[in-house]
Amino acid sequence: MAANPVIGFQVDPEDIRTVGHDLQRPECILAEPDGSLWSADARGGVVHISPDGSQKIITQSEQTGFADVGEEAKRFTTGTLPNGLAFARNGDILISNFGTDRLEIMKRTGETRVLHDTIDGAPIGKVNFVLRDSKDRIWLTVSTKIPNWMDAISPSIRDGYIALADKNGLRIVADGFAFTNEIRLDAREEWLYIVETTARRITRMRVAEDGSLSGRETFGPSDHGAFIDGIAFDAIGNLWGTHVMTDRVFAITREGDLQIILDDDRGSQTGKALLRAFDEDRVTPDLQMACGGTIAPWMASITFGGSDLKNVYIGSLRGTTIPWFRSPVPGWPMIHWNEGTKR
Repeated sequence: MAANPVIGFQVDPEDIRTVGHDLQRPECILAEPDGSLWSADARGGVVHISPDGSQKIITQSEQTGFADVGEEAKRFTTGTLPNGLAFARNGDILISNFGTDRLEIMKRTGETRVLHDTIDGAPIGKVNFVLRDSKDRIWLTVSTKIPNWMDAISPSIRDGYIALADKNGLRIVADGFAFTNEIRLDAREEWLYIVETTARRITRMRVAEDGSLSGRETFGPSDHGAFIDGIAFDAIGNLWGTHVMTDRVFAITREGDLQIILDDDRGSQTGKALLRAFDEDRVTPDLQMACGGTIAPWMASITFGGSDLKNVYIGSLRGTTIPWFRSPVPGWPMIHWNEGTKR
């Protein structure tokens, strides 16, 4: 078997380039084959960065031009904070909105409608990430039911869950997670990989034909000693990810070994103070806000792009641009990559 190019690979900060400017909270990034990037933005929408580097913010507005879906689904209010993004099959953008606590869908011109804001008759909670699979089902993570998410940064809270939306509606398929964050399906869609941010681990569960989940187990280290945020697979099965607030990029090999690829924290005292406070269940917003590197403050998502899928883009919660570097292996293409989505 050929050697895994990720083992021993590290990024020299001098080789990191950036794309985009004056962004606000570019947490999640989608890449398209033509070189376009789409970044969530705290101004209430998505920034489209064209292949030539020009950019335009598309802000969400109350939907117009959609088929009648009922008054309840048409509500759109202020307080929007797009977090996770995914492309619908037709090229519209699915948005897990951390501000409105809803799953929404936005046309590329900004018109937005609500897909789901309740589950089992109750508010959904802090919707974090959205993922579409090859069966056109939508997977949704909810980090916590606590309105202020910072209050959920605790080792004792396990109220996160995963929901699945298909032709039968929206239903919970697994719960009891420690601040559910990003999720990814493997190449065969046999396993769902789940970030549990405050458990500081990645969990995986087997996916049945009907979308039900079973066989919960830890993938990789049982404790990263850091809070995990985003994940993405490369083409040979390594799972890449980020440590948020202590700002590192890592990869976990197929055998479960952790490789640190980029470290923008380097054992800082603020990061150590945060982790000590977490272990004692006394994390405060001030301790969190004191953390963060300079490359992509509060690293969040990880996205493969470029024509060869070897560009690695880093999303962040406090950055204003998108850093990127070259990977020795291409990323695994997301479901939209080869669909020829309609524009």
